[in-house]
Amino acid sequence: MGYALICYDWLGYVKQYRLFKIKLKYKEIEKMSKQELVRNEMVKAMKEKDKPKKETLSLLLAALKNAEIDKMGILSESEEDAVVQKEIKQTKETLDLAPADRTDIIQECKYRIEVLSQFAPKMMTEEEIEATIAGVLSDLGIENPTKKEKGKIMKTLMPMVKGKADGKLVNQILEKKLA
Repeated sequence: MGYALICYDWLGYVKQYRLFKIKLKYKEIEKMSKQELVRNEMVKAMKEKDKPKKETLSLLLAALKNAEIDKMGILSESEEDAVVQKEIKQTKETLDLAPADRTDIIQECKYRIEVLSQFAPKMMTEEEIEATIAGVLSDLGIENPTKKEKGKIMKTLMPMVKGKADGKLVNQILEKKLA
């Protein structure tokens, strides 16, 4: 982050002075990792005394830190997005399994999904997925795809939409196109 400036004093000894770059505020925000963003939001929630939001962000921050520890290195943006998506998926599963008479759990899960969605990457729409599928089909030279070619298509398609679209939705849209 900083630069080292080497100077000689009057006896000829080397002294090092550290000069730090001054970052503009907007550039600093662009380069922030998800952990820093989550931590900043958590501090805001604590100042606003919003306990449910603080707890949700605390769980997300712990999940990001655990993923970083498991990797033994800094997470890339796509890996951070995957952790956020995993947390959202787990919360949705909890929501699905909650009994209908437990409105407190249902409300808490919906609120958590709302908070976690702020940190999730923008997902592709059905139209964008259809356009991507059409592009893959033209690249592969397939005009009328059959069920036998589904594996070949998915092998090419999934790396293109990974982390940007729900795999189940992609599969459903592709199924409609298959003859």
